[in-house]
Amino acid sequence: MSYFIHPLADVQTTEIGESTRIWQFVVALPEARIGADVNICSHCLIENDVIIGDRVTVKSGVQLWDGLRVGNDVFIGPNASFTNDRFPRSRQHPGKFLETTIQDSVSIGAGAVILPGITIGAKAMVAAGAVVTRSVPPNAIVVGNPAKIIGYVDTDRSTPVAGPTAEHNVGVTETNVHGVTVHRFPRIADIRGSLTVGEFERTIPFSVKRYFMVFDVPSLETRGEHAHRECHQFLICVRGSCAVVADDGANRQEFMLDRPEVGIHLPPMVWGIQYKYSPDAVLMVFASHFYDSDDYIRDYSEFLTLVGA
Repeated sequence: MSYFIHPLADVQTTEIGESTRIWQFVVALPEARIGADVNICSHCLIENDVIIGDRVTVKSGVQLWDGLRVGNDVFIGPNASFTNDRFPRSRQHPGKFLETTIQDSVSIGAGAVILPGITIGAKAMVAAGAVVTRSVPPNAIVVGNPAKIIGYVDTDRSTPVAGPTAEHNVGVTETNVHGVTVHRFPRIADIRGSLTVGEFERTIPFSVKRYFMVFDVPSLETRGEHAHRECHQFLICVRGSCAVVADDGANRQEFMLDRPEVGIHLPPMVWGIQYKYSPDAVLMVFASHFYDSDDYIRDYSEFLTLVGA
């Protein structure tokens, strides 16, 4: 096996992959498992119940505690801090430490703090100094204390969904995401107030069997995060604003819904996310099917497999 261990490192494990480099003053305990082509920079600690995938970079000053699972192609910035016990006490050890999972291609910025028992989804970006208290969805960008989602990686935000919405602007706009369309309805305003209207199976392109509304969402919380096998959805933010991310496995695009005469059609097999709710937001969703839990795809990796991404 060909790997490099600096003479000043204390590496007790032999579970080390090809081409891995471990630098000075690293301590790795006997049962740690380290993948191939990994770079462990100086002054790091790796405990026993730790699994590190391939092509991982761990910068200086990081401690990887029991219960940590790190996927492939992960970047961990300097002095990022992991934990494995929610209520630690001196000389008191739980029977089993909480397991924390860092999925493939995650980047964790310098000085971030990751609380135990959570999952950081594939390709997520954790900003420097963020304090992550809850699981992070795949592709999400999180910042702050506590960490909150501010966007999604590789998301096209170039297409605005709204402009002046006079009657001559009414119509349907294709997007970069397969099957997803933005619909602009007429808005008629006079001294009595304003009115906007759409018709099921005409301007809204399916018959509706169910509706639901989302409102009183605390802060800028994320909702949605699923796809449907057969159900179509049509989303209108009737008050306030919220952002919708649509993802077909190849293209991802974000849309801001901020007026009641604009809606978005999410067909089956498109991953949908709603977030950035304003405090007064009311999101109306029309659905083509009655509720069926088996129609939901809630795991993003399963979704990517099903769409062949």
